Amino acid sequence: MKILSSTIALFATLAALGAHAADAKPQDTTPKLAYGLLMKQGDKVVFTPCRDRSYAMFEDVSADRAVTAALDSVGLATGKKLYVELMAVVDGGMIRASGLNQARTEGRCQQPGGSEESWRAAGNEPGWLLAVGNEVVVVKRPGKPDLRLPFTPPKAAAGAARFDAAGDGNRLAVAFEKKLCHDTMADSVFGWTANVDLNGQALKGCAWQR
Repeated sequence: MKILSSTIALFATLAALGAHAADAKPQDTTPKLAYGLLMKQGDKVVFTPCRDRSYAMFEDVSADRAVTAALDSVGLATGKKLYVELMAVVDGGMIRASGLNQARTEGRCQQPGGSEESWRAAGNEPGWLLAVGNEVVVVKRPGKPDLRLPFTPPKAAAGAARFDAAGDGNRLAVAFEKKLCHDTMADSVFGWTANVDLNGQALKGCAWQR
């Protein structure tokens, strides 16, 4: 009788484990934007998510460790604390980065664009800022009124995103290319270059997803 009870208990345990395994969802391995602070401590690199007291060990899984090279170019290797936005998979106590959206030496968390803003781009000499929303594109330039043009969804092809906008006699053509872009004036690096044509004027700079 005791053996029978033990056998029944064993089968019940196995059944429960099987049900739990069936309910468990496979891990999502799709890289997503991870926002946080990054700092080198000894031979380790530690990532702290924004608005979170947890931390994770950083691992570069990009080709030829391109992400690490970009981060080192703005001071990671020399001990600077960076604000970073990484394309990465978070797995327990590890964050595995395969791409870079941006890295700044400011060391402060920034708010994602959410549903109101999908891209930003900026450049120097002359200074300009472009913000891409769901319905409107805004171009800001010092000493000039803001331009607000209707947004059309970008066309993605061969590692680039392109779109045009027009309104009130203004024409805008934008190309974001998946290529590292350094802003030496701000000591920052971004995952995209920006080439903007505004009414025939060429504006060059860096872009990042929001």
